Amino acid sequence: MSADATPAVRLSGLRLDRGGRTILHDVSLEVPRGSITAVLGPSGSGKSTLLAALTGELPPAAGSVEVFGQRVPRRSRELLELRKSIGVLLQGNGLLTDLTVAENVALPLRTHTRLADPLVRRIVDFKLNAVGLRAAANAYPRELSGGMARRVALARALALDPPLMIYDEPLTGLDPIASGVIMSLIQRLNDTLGLTSIIVTHHVHETLPVTDQAVVIANGGLVFTGTPSELEATTDPLVRQFLRGEPDGPIAFDNTTFNSGTFRAEAA
Repeated sequence: MSADATPAVRLSGLRLDRGGRTILHDVSLEVPRGSITAVLGPSGSGKSTLLAALTGELPPAAGSVEVFGQRVPRRSRELLELRKSIGVLLQGNGLLTDLTVAENVALPLRTHTRLADPLVRRIVDFKLNAVGLRAAANAYPRELSGGMARRVALARALALDPPLMIYDEPLTGLDPIASGVIMSLIQRLNDTLGLTSIIVTHHVHETLPVTDQAVVIANGGLVFTGTPSELEATTDPLVRQFLRGEPDGPIAFDNTTFNSGTFRAEAA
């Protein structure tokens, strides 16, 4: 297999545990280079746990995770080098409030490179221009709308030119218009920069139009992998329950019971 044919991400027989409990098991998946893959599923299904495995934060209990043909390492130095090739857009943006927009975007460049200041400023201008916010370079995060702050965080995630982008719930807290802007921007950047993108989300209808591959996580594993059109056409009752937002069905949600005067959450 040539380097170009090697998947951007390959998961093989993956099992992920947290606190002595198995969250995901027997997960096998390939993410083609240049594609946009949506990882969908209800809250608490293990989407964020899967993200932690992709970035090396959570080592597999079994199986393997490969990024661009390289198994995700466990040693700190090797893991740091791999993470430079992965951009992550955090759900909460993670912008530093006492830094300007430009300074936030420059932070990865100043932390991980020895580039001269004039070059750093040029790169920051380019990244902000790519997300349509070059004019906001001197503003502070508190002066931005939610959609603008999300785009600044995206510019920062792209600062080191990572070939792989991971978006962790990129539409959380955004109105429909801002959500449309973010999804359109993700698609445009993926195409123009030749990226591979993984979108971890529970926003199905906003995400599917820009994706090449859809994955649904539920009940501790992958319950669907295919194209968006195949997802919409599936008759699988488990997948249909998620897509329709039905409270009753084969997907086991957490329930809450009243016991001895206190509420006790029981994982189904």
